[in-house]
Amino acid sequence: MKRMLSGIKPSGELTLGNYLGALKRFVTYQEEYDMFVFIANLHCITIYQDPTQLKSYLKNAVALYLACGLDPDRSTIFLQTDVPEHAQLGFILSCNTYLGELNRMTQYKDKAASSEGALSVGFYTYPTLMAADILMYDPDFVPVGDDQKQHVELTRDIAERFNNRYSPTFNIPEPLIAKTGARIMSLSEPTKKMSKSDVSDKGVIYLLDEPNIIRKKVRSATTDSCAAINFDPQNQPGISNLIQIVAACQDRSIEDVVATYKDYQYGAFKDAVATIIIDTLTPIQARYKEIINSELLEQTLMKGKEKAQHIARRKLEKVQRKIGLEIKKK
Repeated sequence: MKRMLSGIKPSGELTLGNYLGALKRFVTYQEEYDMFVFIANLHCITIYQDPTQLKSYLKNAVALYLACGLDPDRSTIFLQTDVPEHAQLGFILSCNTYLGELNRMTQYKDKAASSEGALSVGFYTYPTLMAADILMYDPDFVPVGDDQKQHVELTRDIAERFNNRYSPTFNIPEPLIAKTGARIMSLSEPTKKMSKSDVSDKGVIYLLDEPNIIRKKVRSATTDSCAAINFDPQNQPGISNLIQIVAACQDRSIEDVVATYKDYQYGAFKDAVATIIIDTLTPIQARYKEIINSELLEQTLMKGKEKAQHIARRKLEKVQRKIGLEIKKK
């Protein structure tokens, strides 16, 4: 069975974009792949996080992983910091990565060019930790949004460089980008990704939002003056985003959604979209309430840690032997 790995950085509440772009597909993938899904909590602290709030985000993320349908008997679900080998391999890989490669990373360039203040060294080097997260488990595929494809490409470059220097050590993974729902955009700024770290939450639907909040946010979604239901991300980004949300929620094609709603007025279309989102999230929210304070959370993380760390320890020892860091016999 081929292996797939991915992780989500819960630096805020998980969003509809996280679900449609990642978690919903993870549930499907666990049926056909050896699925590793981790909570990337080390990546959260590249920017300061309130400790109490961060702990709450992490707990909610585990509960929502399970509520969305990830099964600890079919997927390896674990916390990144429960496997400290990630950080150690991350440093080793940073020593096999060039400054020019990190300088070219789009997210770093965008942040550095903005007025968001000083960036931490951790933010600059986190692509090498991400490479370690991936390469530790030799996955065949890494499902990512199109904005993260560059990170997987860097991971591939690092792996190939290491393999060439020290002999084959890492599997070279392939990025897997879904055609529908891979990048859900903000309702208020549809040219930007729906993000849990948005300063304003008007354009973000959180997985735990109440139905009345969801309907209010969708009704206020930015559209245009064209008065036509078309999938045209360039000229009608707001309507196109709503179409994509419907398609992803209901596993339909873009063409099918447009055909269904082509004669709708914008107000009626927004109401229909809101209802579809509410119907999608209601069972997830109900399951979340059952899980959040149960023993299932700790049991899931302990089981995931045991399996992940067994693999990670062996991989790290292999890497360290190859580069000359080990002196004891194995």
